[in-house]
Amino acid sequence: MVTVAAVDLGASSGRVMLGGVGDGVVTLTELARFPNEPVRIGDTLHWDILGLYRSIVDGLRGAPALASIGIDSWGVDHALLDADGALLGNPVHYRDARTDGMPERVFAEIAAADLYGRTGIQILPFNTVFQLAAARGTAQLACARTMLLIPDLLTYWLTGDVGAEVTNASTTALLNARTGSWDTELAASLGLDAALLPPLRASGTVAGPLRPAVAEEIGQSTVVTRVASHDTASAVAAVPAEHDRFAYISCGTWSLVGVELSEPVLTEEGRAANFTNERGIDGTIRYLRNVTGLWPLQECLRTWRAQGHSTDLQELLGAAATRPANAAVVDIDDPMFLPPGDMPTRIIEACRRAGQPAPADPPAIARCIVDSLAVAHRKAIEDAVRLSGRTVEVVHLIGGGSQNDLLCQATADACGLPVVAGPAEATAIGNILVQARALSPQQYGLGELRALVRASFPTRTFAPAG
Repeated sequence: MVTVAAVDLGASSGRVMLGGVGDGVVTLTELARFPNEPVRIGDTLHWDILGLYRSIVDGLRGAPALASIGIDSWGVDHALLDADGALLGNPVHYRDARTDGMPERVFAEIAAADLYGRTGIQILPFNTVFQLAAARGTAQLACARTMLLIPDLLTYWLTGDVGAEVTNASTTALLNARTGSWDTELAASLGLDAALLPPLRASGTVAGPLRPAVAEEIGQSTVVTRVASHDTASAVAAVPAEHDRFAYISCGTWSLVGVELSEPVLTEEGRAANFTNERGIDGTIRYLRNVTGLWPLQECLRTWRAQGHSTDLQELLGAAATRPANAAVVDIDDPMFLPPGDMPTRIIEACRRAGQPAPADPPAIARCIVDSLAVAHRKAIEDAVRLSGRTVEVVHLIGGGSQNDLLCQATADACGLPVVAGPAEATAIGNILVQARALSPQQYGLGELRALVRASFPTRTFAPAG
């Protein structure tokens, strides 16, 4: 059995998972879990990247003998390094306000249709291209010689190898959707130094051995493998699908909703529907739309707890399930829900503005969020089918949201399709599978990897009502 470690970083927490692959099954054990709390300095919201690195090293210390380590995280956010490879400030959080209004400013320099036609990436204000545009004229960007996305930065610190794994690089809106290469002409047109963009690396390639000092600190020598380092790419690799007629929802802080294709769809209709073409393993395209996922519910829980209320998620969802379905539905993708803050008040205000009955207590607010998210899931799947021509017979809901029975059933009811829920740890599983395949002399195809998932992890099916 091949034993590897998956470092899986989410927007609110991270974990180190021990994975074993062999004898037709995959095993998964949690080694460490740690918070990922942003830090506000002045008016800027940062990631605590040094704290994350320390938590990763601590989590790996004492692990059994590892054949490899792989790192995945969210996309778009990046670090800048100087000519000596030193970090130029903590990476800025994608929820920071510095990119407010930046897409419109960039579109004065390059038309939105042209940007989409080149990169195929949906317009989100925090896309890397807009973050870099917002940094133009700063001393930090002037001193920068390399830009590394979060998993690539951590891989660099562990191994010394500089590169950009392609599934995450595709989230930047600086990668050409047709060629799969950096669009240096696009970068130059926006006044960005194309030399900032590091060499591209395919998922499933070995970055190199641990630096000696890191190996000593962890207590063993091993290699770091570049997995599908965008967390959704790893999660989609672990969808337990038996055929290609499926839609997926990778549901956590965000819901990534779409279909798997062999070629990008770069139509004007796709741009208008805000669909993105991100790269997956084995040359696949993740044709999807970002939907605000469980973030509003997570923020509601944080707000209530900060106010001194003892709120258990499962008890809250149980109470929410007794409330009438679709009594109040709001646009869960409204930008008002993007920043941290008093989310319960925002939900109530959104209901009132939409002419919906305002939820009066936490269960009603939770029910509104779940029903609104289910409707957003349906709209995204309907658009994916219409724009791609892909037939969808089943919806695979993976990630943490697959443990939310109310959401799974509401999504099945909204879509009129069966929802197969699980595995909850799809991202870590996909990370592990890509490492195991890279280390194996046998070349497993994507279908074989998914068969391993089906054989190893149970799922639950929610049939649509009626």
